[in-house]
Amino acid sequence: MKILSFGASTSSQSINRQFALYVANQIKSAQVTDLDLRTFELPLYSSDEEKANGIPPAAKRFFDLVREHEGLVISLAEHNGSYAAAFKNLFDWATRIDQKLWADRPMLLLATSPGARGGMTVLEAAKGTFPHLGADIRGSFSLPSFYDNFDSQFGVNKSVATEALVKAIEAMNP
Repeated sequence: MKILSFGASTSSQSINRQFALYVANQIKSAQVTDLDLRTFELPLYSSDEEKANGIPPAAKRFFDLVREHEGLVISLAEHNGSYAAAFKNLFDWATRIDQKLWADRPMLLLATSPGARGGMTVLEAAKGTFPHLGADIRGSFSLPSFYDNFDSQFGVNKSVATEALVKAIEAMNP
């Protein structure tokens, strides 16, 4: 299964990108594409901008990447309780191509942060919104206190790798 994996952040050291990539690689037979959102530079979405200049090539490229993959693993960065601005802008532009951006692809939604809630607020927002954009959410998981619970060599600390994470990964297996 071709999986598109990304952290919904433009940080060069994105913990969400690390987490998404780790989880995507736990899916059996996954061929993982690791996406760096920093490669998608876009103007802020507005109807005036769209009318004047059309849909930017970067939004089209993101849209095409979603469609070229059979599944998605997304780990959401939480900025003040919501999506990171660059990610929100990217999916706003891409939904102008097709409102059903996620195209009924199986999706595993994740979030992590340095804090104890692990991005739960943005994760809940996405779980409520993404199905309207064509997401087939198979599972979700929030990893709290990233720096205490994740190791780049060993992955998620076994004490927090709860049954919920295992089930979420299994739900993405073909």
